[in-house]
Amino acid sequence: MANRREIQFTIDDNGEVSIQVLGVKGPECERITREIELALGVVSSRQHTSEYYQEVEKTVIVEGES
Repeated sequence: MANRREIQFTIDDNGEVSIQVLGVKGPECERITREIELALGVVSSRQHTSEYYQEVEKTVIVEGES
């Protein structure tokens, strides 16, 4: 079963939007939110969680070996 991925949005009283990505390791979180950020406007700051620095598991498939 795939890990659960979640995007949380918070809008403060001044209209500032914060986006937090949960369940995604490594820099993929930035790829996931890129289009949302472009639609919202200028990114004023970025804070990475500990998940950002975790190693991403990679699957390698080698064909032709038995």
